[in-house]
This record gives sequence, C-alpha cells and structure tokens, in this order.
Amino acid sequence: MIRSMTGYGRAQAQIDGREITVEIKAVNHRFFEFSSRIPRSYGYLEEKVKGEVQKWVSRGKVDAGVTVLSVDTGSTLVEVNRELAGAYVGALRDLAQEFGLEDDLRLSHLAQFSDIFTVRRAPEDEDAVWAAVKTVLDDAIGNFVAMRQREGEQLCSDLQGRLESIAQMVEVVEAQSPQTEAAYRERLTAKIQEVLADRQLDEARIITEAAIFADRIAVAEETVRLRSHIGQFKEILRMDGPVGRKLDFLVQEMNREMNTIGSKAQDVQIAQVVVNMKSELEKIREQIQNIE
Repeated sequence: MIRSMTGYGRAQAQIDGREITVEIKAVNHRFFEFSSRIPRSYGYLEEKVKGEVQKWVSRGKVDAGVTVLSVDTGSTLVEVNRELAGAYVGALRDLAQEFGLEDDLRLSHLAQFSDIFTVRRAPEDEDAVWAAVKTVLDDAIGNFVAMRQREGEQLCSDLQGRLESIAQMVEVVEAQSPQTEAAYRERLTAKIQEVLADRQLDEARIITEAAIFADRIAVAEETVRLRSHIGQFKEILRMDGPVGRKLDFLVQEMNREMNTIGSKAQDVQIAQVVVNMKSELEKIREQIQNIE
C-alpha cells in the first residue's frame, strides 16, 4: 500500500535513569533529506538515528528531535574547588578583622559563591545510551510510519476515484469518435453536392476522403494506451514500497495521450471531455507529489 511523505510520530519513556523523548516529522520532498535536533553532548547519536529512520523512509524531508534528561542524581557529580573556597574564607575573615566585625562566617555564606562548585555528569556509556534511545526511537518510528500509511490510504482512495472518473470519460470519447467520422462524411457529401450541383457524385472519392480524415482524427490508439496507463496506475497503487516516481512518470504519459486526443478532436463534445480529463489528471498530479 502506498505511503504519504507527510507524517509525525512521537514517543517518550524513562529508561535507566533517563527520560528520553523522540519526535519525528516529515513533509514531501523529491529526495531523502534528514535534519536533527539533538543536544551537543549526544551528537554521536545523529548518524545512528538517521540510519534507523532511513530504513523506513526513502523520500521526504525528515526532521528528528531527541532529548535525553537525567532523572538519576547518582549520575551527577558535584566538585568543590577547595583552594578557591579557602581563599574566600581567608578574605572574609581578613575583612572582619580589619573592620572590627563579628566573625559569623557560616557554610551557607560560602554556598552563595557559585564558582566554588562545578556540577557535571558522570561519564556515560555511549552504547547504553544508544540502546535506550533506540528503544524510544523504534516506538516513534512506528507511530510515524502508521500515520504515513493512514494518509497513504486516503490518498489511494482519492486517486482511485479520479482514475475511475477518467476511465468513464474515455468511454465517452470512444463512443463519440465514430459519430464524429459519420458526421464528417455527411458534411463532406453535402458540400460536394453543393459545389457540383446536379453532377453525379463520385462515391468512391467521398469514401476515400472520409477515410483519410477519419485516420487523421482516429483516437483509438490513444484511448487504448490511456486505458493501459490507468490499469498500470491501479496496479502500482497496490504495490508496497516507494512508488511516487513511477506514478509521476505515468501521469506524464497520460497527459501526452490526452493532448493528442485533444489535438485530433474535431468534435465539441470530445474537446470538452478532454478538458475535464486533464482537470482530473492535474488533481492526480498534485496528489502524487505527496506519495513516497
């Protein structure tokens, strides 16, 4: 079944003391294009995330966001710059002595000097981090792919309806085309009679001229090919995997046949039908721009 290039998926979980959130969104694009929003300290995850996403996406502009928050305080280290703390203590006591102040120095006073403390995360096992992120990433990708498939089903339904509409219009062209030839023969006969007045008509010449004209306006080959393209289009819609490029090519071929029918048409009704067919085909062209 076809898939849309537009989609969104999100997943969140707490694993091994980390709260991990992954978001994936995509819009249509001619090729695969990937960008990410990942904290610099976890930059090594970018290529891994891209590789997993690319297993499921062949076309589309994809943006992935990953956040990793530590909820385990055991992974946080607080270091004290004791030399700097001693310098603060000495300076404060010197001031107390110099100005005759009470020496009421407390630990809470030192805590106000933030440069005494350095807070950093304990070194992390990159493989363990990736294993945790991948678990959440798989869920986000699952939601993302499911949405693309749902939108693909809606696109498929719309396209099939428009193809049926075009097929019905092809029937109208096929039914009207012989009438166009007969009408031309009648007009040709009447014109010759008018020109020749009472002279005897050369029936063979009329038949020949009508046949030449009929050959010029015959659209049987075009309608047969158009039906074939419609059939191929329906078959491709039932395929799995990326099919957008194939459908785009078929639309070009269908447009070519419609243009030929339009240029050959010597009938107002056929000309109008061709206009309507091309209108439906243009809507199909717009829709398949969002098919992977």
